[in-house]
Amino acid sequence: MRRKRPLLFILLIVVLGALVYWQVRAWRRFDWEKFKDGAEGIRYWRVLLAVALVYVADGLRALRWKIFLRPRRPGTSWLSLIAPQYIGFTGLALLGRPGEFIRPYLIAKRVNTTMAEQVAIWLVERVFDTAAVVLFFTVAVFTSHSLRDLERYEAWRRVGYIAAPLVLLFIFAVWALWARGASIAAWARRRASRISPAFGSSVEKRLQSLTAGLHTIKDISSLLQLTLLSLAIWGLIAVSYRAVMHAFPAYTDLPSLNFAEVVLLMFVSVAGGVITLPVVGGGSQLATIAVLSQTFGYADTPELAVACGMLLWLVTFMSIIPGGLLLAHREHISLRRLETEAGVEAKSEEAALPPLPLP
Repeated sequence: MRRKRPLLFILLIVVLGALVYWQVRAWRRFDWEKFKDGAEGIRYWRVLLAVALVYVADGLRALRWKIFLRPRRPGTSWLSLIAPQYIGFTGLALLGRPGEFIRPYLIAKRVNTTMAEQVAIWLVERVFDTAAVVLFFTVAVFTSHSLRDLERYEAWRRVGYIAAPLVLLFIFAVWALWARGASIAAWARRRASRISPAFGSSVEKRLQSLTAGLHTIKDISSLLQLTLLSLAIWGLIAVSYRAVMHAFPAYTDLPSLNFAEVVLLMFVSVAGGVITLPVVGGGSQLATIAVLSQTFGYADTPELAVACGMLLWLVTFMSIIPGGLLLAHREHISLRRLETEAGVEAKSEEAALPPLPLP
C-alpha cells in the first residue's frame, strides 16, 4: 500500500498540472492589477459570516454522527463529537486524502468502538452528502429561471438529466445493500475474483463495511432526521457560498448571483474536490474558476473568477484549520501521528473483518 501512495500522489500532480496548464492558456490576458483591485474591495465581515456558517455546518455533522451511533452508543453526547469533526477536517485540509480516516479514528477512540464501525458510518455519511448535493443541483437546474437564462444552460440541464437518474439508482443500490448486503457482497466477490482473488476479497469487504454502516439506521425516524440534517448541512454551505459572493464589490456582479446559481457553483466545487492535494487543494478551485469563466460570463475578467474561486476554497475548505489546530493542541493530538495510526488500524481491522453470514 505504501508503494501505491507515491504513485497516486504523482498521478494527482500530473492531473492537477494539466488543469493548471489549461487554465493558464485560458488566462493569457490575466491582469494581476485587476486581481489585486478585486481582492481589495472584499467586505471581510461577510467572509467571516461565511466561515461561521461552515463551522455551524460541521457542528451539525457531529449531531448527524450521534444519530448514526444511536443503536450502539445511545448515550453519546453530540457535543463530544464536535472536536473530532473539526480536527478531522483539519487533517484532510493539511494532509490531503490520507487524512480522511482521522475523523472515524478519533470517534472510535472517543466512544470506545472499533475503527471498522466508524469507517462504515463514514461511508454512509458520504452517501447522504452525495445525495444532498445532487438533489440541490437537480432541483436548481430544473426549476430556476435564472439558470435558464445562462448561455450554457442546455449543457447543465443535460448534466441534470444524467445526475437525477444516477442519484435515484444510487439510492436504490443503497437500499439493496441495506436489505441484501451479504448476498450482494458475496456476488460481487465472485465476479471481481475473475480479475484477481485479492481484488474480489477487497470488494466484498468494502461492501460489507458499507452494509454494516447502513444497519445503523434502525427506523424511519432516524432516516428522516439524517436526511433533514444532510439537507441542512449543505444548505448552510450553499448560503456560505452566497455570503462569499456578497463579499465582493457590486461592480463585479458577483453579489447578483442568486441561490440557484451558487448551488451550481457548489456542485462543481464538490465534484472538482475529488482531485485534492495537501494544503494546495486543486480541483475544487479550478472547477469553480472554470464555471465562473465559462458559464457566468467571467471569461473576459479571469482575475475576478480566480479571486472568487480562491476565496471560496479558503472559506469552505481551509477555514476549519485554525479551529481544528486549537482543539488538537488542547487535546495534545498530533495530526501526522493520527493519520498514521488511523491508516494502520483501518487496514488491520479490514483484514480481520469476517464475511457476513448469508441469509
